[in-house]
Amino acid sequence: MLFPLIFILVFGFIGNSVLEVKVSTTENSQLDNPVYAKLIESRGLKFIGGMTREEMDASLKKGNLDAILHFESVEAGPSKYKIEMITSSASADKAAMLKLIIENIVNELNIDPETMNSQNVVFKQTRVQARKYTMIDFILPGQLGFSILSVGVFGTAFVFFNLRQTLVIKRFFATPIRKPYIILGEALSRIVFSLLGSLFIIVIGYYAFGFTLVNGVVTAITMLFLAAIGLIVFMGFGFIISGVAQNESMIPPLANTITLPQFLLSGTFFPITAFPEWLQPFCKILPLTHLNEALRMVAFEGASLASLWLQIGVVLLWGVVVYALSIRFFRWE
Repeated sequence: MLFPLIFILVFGFIGNSVLEVKVSTTENSQLDNPVYAKLIESRGLKFIGGMTREEMDASLKKGNLDAILHFESVEAGPSKYKIEMITSSASADKAAMLKLIIENIVNELNIDPETMNSQNVVFKQTRVQARKYTMIDFILPGQLGFSILSVGVFGTAFVFFNLRQTLVIKRFFATPIRKPYIILGEALSRIVFSLLGSLFIIVIGYYAFGFTLVNGVVTAITMLFLAAIGLIVFMGFGFIISGVAQNESMIPPLANTITLPQFLLSGTFFPITAFPEWLQPFCKILPLTHLNEALRMVAFEGASLASLWLQIGVVLLWGVVVYALSIRFFRWE
């Protein structure tokens, strides 16, 4: 009963959301004008502040920002206000939506009831060339994280539980080997096969669907490195489940309790911004959220590992906690 309820709640939140266009205004914009007043009341527009012009331009080219608006009052001349909208090809669809909204507002303000021909507002659009952010650029890293989490949790839990049931782990007890080395060895032995599967996903996405690898082979290698980190951490969840489960039938519900919230709330299938604001902080705690974000930043933006210190740090912090618990719940038989 719990899992269908979770699905209903998650997709219910998404169903109540609207397409969000992220907009920022320049520092020297004169915001005391009727166009801006109507824009901030428009549903689906999110104004983001606290950014320098350099940060705005960088976010615009990366697709993290959909448009930059500059408002200017005109003291002399027939027009009272000038508006410039700067957009990029990275988010052309949302830019077109914003342009339509602004044009409707401008046309409404430009109609003078007496003369019917006065021009109060001049609107101008400037386009910046950038890589277009397509659906595959969002979906593929999410599915890669989805695959890593599934293999790490379900694969490890079932296999390690089977090793315990067949008394293989019990035989290890008669040797000088310690528990941490058994867990680490089992984790490392699966990395090669899982990374081959991850490489297959990346190659198919690149050649068949035009997935963006901004730096080519270097980007693919960086993504595989991140996948390896994520896999090792997620396998820790599998070790905990194999130690807690009393029988094999208990593994699926325990594993789903860990994986299902992350599948739905970690930006795997849709952005976490689609959820209500009160739910987004919880989404940002989950390790899969940061892994998905790191994979997307590497693939599309060409981010370096050093610039991903926050995302990698959160995932590694989860790894420390998870492996401490996996050693705590480790059982020889």
